[in-house]
Amino acid sequence: MRAPATTPSQTVGPFYALPQGILWDDGPDVVPDDREGAFVLHGVLRDGNGDPVPDGVIEIWQADEQGRFDHPDDPRPEASGWQGFGRCGTDGEGRFWFRTVKPGPLPTPDGETEAPHIDVTVLARGMLNRVVTRVYFPDEAANSTDPVLATVPAERRDTLLGVSDERGLRFDIRLQGDGETVFFAV
Repeated sequence: MRAPATTPSQTVGPFYALPQGILWDDGPDVVPDDREGAFVLHGVLRDGNGDPVPDGVIEIWQADEQGRFDHPDDPRPEASGWQGFGRCGTDGEGRFWFRTVKPGPLPTPDGETEAPHIDVTVLARGMLNRVVTRVYFPDEAANSTDPVLATVPAERRDTLLGVSDERGLRFDIRLQGDGETVFFAV
């Protein structure tokens, strides 16, 4: 009997191609392109060296334009019917994209309000656990009073702000190193 072939050394293994079903054709399309207010959220996933991660998976989830989730834990009585979830694999250059809408502000359990934001999960090779971050909108007045953003040191908050560009809203993610994106324990 022949011994099995070894796989490349890595933190999590063996290395494998993304299994079928984890990604789907319209996974990045949270809304159709003709939806009022639709825009493209896009960026590049980079590792600690600043190199693109070509085999990552980015997930987003968010509230609708009124800040509602169709979820039993949403304290407001009306269900929105809004799924608000998308998934996109990164391409050979580490790029990802989503078509979505800007969410409304969210109430917190203690009566405060969170600024409009999109929750982001990153899955990639070599990571034992997913990491979670947020993308906030630039020039959003509510950012200055957001209770979560206020917990982030001022000099690192820019890693959570998208940048408006000709394509929509750019949000690059750096997993480690200089300019590392702020990640939250959830």
